[in-house]
Amino acid sequence: MGARAADRGGPGLVEASELEHHRAELTGYCYRMLGSGFEAEDAVQETFVRAWRTYEPGRGPLRPWLFRLATSVCLDMLRGPQRRARAMDLGPAARPGDALGDPLPGDAWVWPAPDGRVLPADPAELAVARESVRLAFVAALQRLPPRQRAVLILRDVLKWQAAEVAGLLGASVASVNSALQRARARLPAVAPGDAEVDAEVDAEVDGRLLDRYVSAFERYDVAALVSLLHEDATMSMPPFAWWLRGREAVRAVLSAAGAPCAGDRLLPVRANGSPAFAQYRDGEAFALVVLEVGGGVVTGVTTFLDPRLVPAFGLPMSFGQPLRTDG
Repeated sequence: MGARAADRGGPGLVEASELEHHRAELTGYCYRMLGSGFEAEDAVQETFVRAWRTYEPGRGPLRPWLFRLATSVCLDMLRGPQRRARAMDLGPAARPGDALGDPLPGDAWVWPAPDGRVLPADPAELAVARESVRLAFVAALQRLPPRQRAVLILRDVLKWQAAEVAGLLGASVASVNSALQRARARLPAVAPGDAEVDAEVDAEVDGRLLDRYVSAFERYDVAALVSLLHEDATMSMPPFAWWLRGREAVRAVLSAAGAPCAGDRLLPVRANGSPAFAQYRDGEAFALVVLEVGGGVVTGVTTFLDPRLVPAFGLPMSFGQPLRTDG
């Protein structure tokens, strides 16, 4: 990995360490483009392979070159009719008692990504960057045609100048500005604002709320769990299109479910700029739970029923001994 491309017979002179310096920023960009953490990592790896083969210092600075390659890779991967979405984008809310239905294929969904792989380390950039990887924002981006999506991400999220984007896409400044206007019109207020976050207060409030959520969840205390939800909170479980809206609907479903999660364990992680948990059942990875939190309450719960997500967050597939306390 540390050898130069020239040492392997390729024309480039870029070092692997130089590429790694850009990995998080590129992964975040590809994730917003593709809506899948796994696909974003594949796209970045392909970008690095192409950079090893083609980059030479005379081509100009490395960062724009990498973004040009990454954009090309993402546009290639986005050819086809499939648009990733959340359950809430696919149809109306279910009613308590409605069947889950058949699972949808994996490429139907916006999947979560670990904060550490898609967000910058610089605290000054972190607050706004978090908003730009929220599940709802990433799902909204998938509504745009791929080139418009790239323009909006580069201009409104990464704050590139129009001329820089034009150079990256091989387009005119006028066409970039036109694409940006069309993208903004399709997605009103989609770009994250310059939010100021009091990190200490936010962490303190979220910490207390999350502790109560974990306690209620692991005990399957429906009353305590529902008390933490906003009155219009949503609950969904990809790969099923079934979803709920409203505290009372969630209460009815959880109360009638027969305590399937009693004794499960939650281990905290961070996903999409949000608090999240790896869920273990009988000591084995079962799901990844992503919470949306605002105003001191939980506004959304998305349980991704795919245990293969858990290792991507640095946690093992097996927790150890069985942890359930009842059947």
